[in-house]
Amino acid sequence: MPASRLWVVDVYGRVFSLSTAGQQWEQCRDAQMEFKRVTAAQQCCWGIACDNNVYLNVHASDLPIRYQEETYENQRWNPIGGFSDHLLPSDRWQWSDITGLKHQPLDSFELPSSSWEWEGDWYVDENFEGEPTEKEGWTYAIDFPAFYTKNKKMTSCVRRRRWLRYRRYKDMDTWAKIPSPQMETPDPFSDISCGGWEISEEPRGRLSLWAVSLLGKVWFRVGIYHHNPEGSMWEEVSVPGEVLQISCGPGDLVWAVLWEGQLIVRQGITRDCSKGTSWVEVESPSPDVGATHVAVGINTVWALTKDNKVWFRRGVDSHNPCGLGWISMVGEMITINVGLNDQVFAIGCEDRAVYFRQGVTTSELSGKTWKAISVPRDGDRSHSSASTNSLQSAGCFFSGEVRAQSVVSDVELDTEKVSTDGASCLVTSTSPESVVDAPTDNPDQPIETPKPRIPKVTSDSFISELISDREPAKTLREGGSAGPAVPEEEETLPSEGEVKALSALDAADTSSLSSVATYTLAMEDPYGTDEHPLWAWVSGGGCSVDSHSHLNWFNSVNTSSLVGSVQSMSLSVTSAQTAAWRQQIFEQLTERTKREMDNFKHYEQAIEQSVWVKKGTMQWWRDWKPYKWIDVHFALEQFSGPEGNKDGILFIYYNFYEEKKYLHAFVNELTILVPVLNESKHTFAIYTPERTKQRFPIRLAAATELEMHDWVCMDTSQHSQRKSFYYHRLALLSVSCWDIFVSEPSPALEAMPYPTPCDQMFWRQVGGHLRMVECNTVGIVWGIGYDHTAWVYTGGYGGGFFQGLASSTDNIYTQTDVKSVYIYENQRWNPLEGFTNRGLPTDRYMWSDASGLHECTKTNMKPPSTQWTWVSDWAIDYSVSGGTDKEGWQYAADFPVSYHGRKGKTDFVRRKRWKCKLTTTGPWQEIPPIALSDVTILPCTAQSNVDEVPLWAISNKGDVLCRLGVTALTPAGSSWLHVGTDQPFKSISIGAASQVWAIARDGSAFYRGSVSPQSPAGDCWYHIPSPSKQKLRQVSVGRTSVLTVDENGNLWYRQGVTPSYPQGSSWEHISNNVRKVSVGPLDQVWIIADKVQGSHSLSCGTVCHRLGVQPVEPKGILWDYGIGGGWDHITVRGNSMEPPRVRLPSLTDASAPAPRSPIPFRNMEVNSSAGDS
Repeated sequence: MPASRLWVVDVYGRVFSLSTAGQQWEQCRDAQMEFKRVTAAQQCCWGIACDNNVYLNVHASDLPIRYQEETYENQRWNPIGGFSDHLLPSDRWQWSDITGLKHQPLDSFELPSSSWEWEGDWYVDENFEGEPTEKEGWTYAIDFPAFYTKNKKMTSCVRRRRWLRYRRYKDMDTWAKIPSPQMETPDPFSDISCGGWEISEEPRGRLSLWAVSLLGKVWFRVGIYHHNPEGSMWEEVSVPGEVLQISCGPGDLVWAVLWEGQLIVRQGITRDCSKGTSWVEVESPSPDVGATHVAVGINTVWALTKDNKVWFRRGVDSHNPCGLGWISMVGEMITINVGLNDQVFAIGCEDRAVYFRQGVTTSELSGKTWKAISVPRDGDRSHSSASTNSLQSAGCFFSGEVRAQSVVSDVELDTEKVSTDGASCLVTSTSPESVVDAPTDNPDQPIETPKPRIPKVTSDSFISELISDREPAKTLREGGSAGPAVPEEEETLPSEGEVKALSALDAADTSSLSSVATYTLAMEDPYGTDEHPLWAWVSGGGCSVDSHSHLNWFNSVNTSSLVGSVQSMSLSVTSAQTAAWRQQIFEQLTERTKREMDNFKHYEQAIEQSVWVKKGTMQWWRDWKPYKWIDVHFALEQFSGPEGNKDGILFIYYNFYEEKKYLHAFVNELTILVPVLNESKHTFAIYTPERTKQRFPIRLAAATELEMHDWVCMDTSQHSQRKSFYYHRLALLSVSCWDIFVSEPSPALEAMPYPTPCDQMFWRQVGGHLRMVECNTVGIVWGIGYDHTAWVYTGGYGGGFFQGLASSTDNIYTQTDVKSVYIYENQRWNPLEGFTNRGLPTDRYMWSDASGLHECTKTNMKPPSTQWTWVSDWAIDYSVSGGTDKEGWQYAADFPVSYHGRKGKTDFVRRKRWKCKLTTTGPWQEIPPIALSDVTILPCTAQSNVDEVPLWAISNKGDVLCRLGVTALTPAGSSWLHVGTDQPFKSISIGAASQVWAIARDGSAFYRGSVSPQSPAGDCWYHIPSPSKQKLRQVSVGRTSVLTVDENGNLWYRQGVTPSYPQGSSWEHISNNVRKVSVGPLDQVWIIADKVQGSHSLSCGTVCHRLGVQPVEPKGILWDYGIGGGWDHITVRGNSMEPPRVRLPSLTDASAPAPRSPIPFRNMEVNSSAGDS
């Protein structure tokens, strides 16, 4: 899980954050600013400063926030001067938007605020629907508006061209003031809360920001999304009373607290109405004591009353935002906040410490216990934390005496800098932790008692007495930490030396809570030595924590007790004692070896000859007519011979016309065991070279998924032990049904003229769950999951259901993935009732999959396997190709035709989406935080010596990135470098000579110029025309070859690519029926074919190898078929093993032996379809 941050504000208005992977509070930049409150999301943090202005802090990322401004220049042709800017009165503006209704000259565009800057000047877009236009970028049409083409015709009377300019958001990781005219918000804000990012995925980065003014009015910030993080304007929302505080969750929950203590809930919040429609009042948790604070999450609501009691609202969800009732919880808090995954954070009433609610899960939203977060601050003057860490990491101490150096405050060291007006005072640390075993020059000199320091209160504070009680609070921290009032069975607090802190805020005063107190700092650090900060506000909206997260927030150790225990050890080991111990241990080991080994050397070594059998019952798919599943007995027999060699046989016993028969396969002949995705059965396929050639593997179905995994794991481990196979850096990787398989090729795989057939390749499952993988010959392997998370290979194998010998013990990590599952709701129109779910007898199911052939309802849909769990309820998917209406419907003339978002008197279909989440283990580590859609690594040769390996990627939003710091020792790299583009991309590949090719989302191809180790990002993009009337989908670049696949499954080869002209000259068609292509560092070509002859269910997604590829014939000659059945991705970029040189016999030499017959390949046609036979 990527690191996220918890945000807090202390009583002096300083903002700190704590990373989920860190162990200390880090102060935010712009430390001179003082804040009242903050509210955080994953990508940003909003805050109200003491100057009553709203500020925004956008977290820095390797991907910049860029917005494309565009305008169109329109011209009309006339017989005298040709095309000019003299338009007809009925025409559109000379400079307009794409519709022509809005006047948009170039000088009318202005930056939204001072946080933005222009990247460059205006320029003409010379790309039109994936193809380059003429140099000036004009497109032509008969009239406005009409269909435009890039070619000028005799009937072209009008033309237009698009001008582009990008602006970039520059104020990253700093507080940027949000401009707000006085007429929008006449009174300052006292509370703020952001959320709503889970209401809809479009537009990207959408947020809902709510605010409360000092007069009790509620305001909503309009237009916040990724390309406009500041929003557009404030709009007032009517409320039934004066509001004190408001809270907005990630979804559609918005609660507020009125001044009188009642609670109100916002209803009617939808994708199209993010502000909601009305308020509903909810009773206070306590009839006598009103509420002062509320915090909401996805399905949870917490509240605080005036007596600082904590309350939990049960029964809250998106269908019932008001919930069912209140439950009293333990603890006394002054502030509470709900973060991501409904995790709860709060600030204690007495000690002002931040508390985390442990045990919060989806099944138990109320959690179990409060636990204080105890970590030091960044740059803390107290050295106790550093001493503790150093003592813990030392492990052992070799000196006979351990001393702790006395700690002196930085304030004491800077006595000459203290002003003479008495605003600052000298403080000397007298805590027990800092004086343990500390030498003193004058022990009789009394230690000066620190004087209480009372900073000045600057503004509207609700805890103004807090600083005046610093002396009792300090006594509390020296004696023991006091937390919220929690029963003994839930939390155990120190009993000795515990002093109950005086409450800094009276219960009756909390009703006037409007903002956080801030204080003028009389010194650089307002806290004394070993004093924990006093927190006033917490926000967990950007903190991603779940029940399985490992946090280092609670590892505080008492330094004095640790030093005391170390002193009591008093280790003093001399060198003479060490030598004596070593001699004694050596003699004992020698005597044991002689007793157990040497006395039995004259005996003959025993060789065990045994037979081991595992039996079970399964179902077997009979691969001859009539094709059907039949019950069989399955047995795996393993035996060891007299010379210690082991072998095994798989037996399948079945009945054929009341006659008992069997099938068998030797374990040494198995090439792969792969699970097969089946909706009704838990099936897996067993391949041998002969069955791969026939494309009819042995298909078996187990009764349960656990039993299937047990057999696959056992058979795989037995075969792998005989092959002694582990992942090699010169390997082929492939993905099938989310599983990753690897094959270590032999040198003869690319040999000419007799290469090793694909059906003889052995594949082993590595472990993990990915959508695609990419690798190179130095052992760098990256992968991308279905949720676009990037992963790097750690060097292990196994994980998941592979346990024991089938999995390595090291380099196995937890891996998660999220995949969207789609079903469709279909309706037909009739004249009486309109659109209903009653279709014609020939229609598809009213709830179906995309094809309409299979019935898929919300109740019978199940996760793909037991490793998956549903993470959300059914939701309408609005991001469908072709668009939808406000209710998510798409319309068409009949089933099945193309769909659109316009409502008509025709049949229509609505798509809904459900997400499921997988949690497994594998040899993969996550690379946060940018989500990727494609990745490519330089395919180095085995002899190359590259210090830093170029790695390029495309984010899931289409941005092009270059990874820096990628080496064989650090395959994850260090940081991303953004490469500017004019449009989003979807595929990218880098060749052996650092030539970078990419495919844009409109199907056009681009080449990146001047990429080198000195300039890893290159300098500019060159547009490459696509094949005629084709939109490209994927590209792969080898040493000299460039191959692409278009949207129709055609495979294209780029001719004319030379070092002097790397863009090439033209495209040549090689084959069709191609799903994915991979070109290796030796220009070898492998593909995933969509369909080949054979079993239909196992022929979609077949691994194929292009034969005859050589410098004189880079396109190859024919295809060789390998394993088939659901393969989605393949990469051969890790295989740079040079084939052996074969000397062909001379045709004139009569004494030479006749050449052996070539291997009978399954496809003997040149430039034919990958599926033809």
